[in-house]
Amino acid sequence: MLSKLIFASAFMGLGGIVSAETYFKETFDNMDRWTSSNWKAGEMGTFDLSAGDWQTDAAADQGMRTSQGAKFYAATAPLDKTLSNKDKDLVVQFSVKHEKREYSFCGGGYIKLMPASSAGASFGGDSPYQVMFGPDMCGYDVSRIHAIFNHEGENLLKTEDIKLEYADKNSFTHLYTLQIKPDNTYTVYFDGEEKSSGSIHEQWPYPPKSVDDPSDSKPSDWVDEKRIPDETDVKPEGYDDIPEKIPDPEASKPEDWDDEDDGEWEAPKISNPEFKGPWKQKMIDNPAYKGEWKAKQIPNDKFVPEVAKWDDIAAVGFDLWVVNEGSIFDNIIVTDSLEEAQAFAKATFDVTKAGEEEAKKVWDEANKPPEPEPTEEQEGEEEVEVETEDAHEEL
Repeated sequence: MLSKLIFASAFMGLGGIVSAETYFKETFDNMDRWTSSNWKAGEMGTFDLSAGDWQTDAAADQGMRTSQGAKFYAATAPLDKTLSNKDKDLVVQFSVKHEKREYSFCGGGYIKLMPASSAGASFGGDSPYQVMFGPDMCGYDVSRIHAIFNHEGENLLKTEDIKLEYADKNSFTHLYTLQIKPDNTYTVYFDGEEKSSGSIHEQWPYPPKSVDDPSDSKPSDWVDEKRIPDETDVKPEGYDDIPEKIPDPEASKPEDWDDEDDGEWEAPKISNPEFKGPWKQKMIDNPAYKGEWKAKQIPNDKFVPEVAKWDDIAAVGFDLWVVNEGSIFDNIIVTDSLEEAQAFAKATFDVTKAGEEEAKKVWDEANKPPEPEPTEEQEGEEEVEVETEDAHEEL
């Protein structure tokens, strides 16, 4: 395993200089600290260690891989110490390469942070967790970054998806970083670039600061129609008598038309330029409009000023369903410093990313299917072509 990057990440705050602390770091030299779960007996796939079919460096790029398709996967590992983010940042970061990524690819790629009681051989989809974060993909329509926070036993999904762009959805390694700050804000980074940020209160369905007063009701004389018919606008006389179709005035009965044999001739119909469709009365602004009625607001006794804060994060884990195998998870870090996570990414992810495209090109070239042997018919066509070319040369 790569040696831990221990350095002082210092910044000036109310308490002076604060040192960064890392609670978990994993580069997958082995899986000694990981406990596999069997919560879906008979349906579980096996994580193995692999850098995949193509890689920049086979040792450095080795990660924990989903080795079988159409399986559940679950495994957990303990943090070095229990984490509380009540008064400091929480940063979780990891990389994943969906090596079998094709149009039909479908599979989760998210990590979970959880209390110690959830970790172990029974960990699964029903186990409580504090944070679920990472990519969720199925085809090219469902492609987003999940960020789910637990609040009093309820898992709150972000109200709007963090969507992945088309260029983000490929088989190369990508880096996912979530930073939760003490001021109730967050930032999600994709490959080191900001993807989404803002207020957690505003972007997750936490109980709002105020709610409608149940004793307040809309007055009976409240006018909430913004537009009304213009009573001065009257349908013109004869409007409904204008036909939608009229005989084509330029049409004439064919010379060979026989009324006795062919029936009485009628000119074909064309659209009437005078026809204006069903009459509609004009609408005008309602002078009595009072606006959209809203109930008075009162303080919400369920409102929590401090959100997305926990004091018992003790383990990380993956709980996944995948249709396609070949997802490789690597370079996990849980820390209270974005700078520490960025330094770890620079030493790991950036190195992998720099050589991946070339490595895949080499692998593709070495593994491209052989050209099919020509059939007897194709060989005959080639001989004819050669004979024709020889004849042209003689001429």
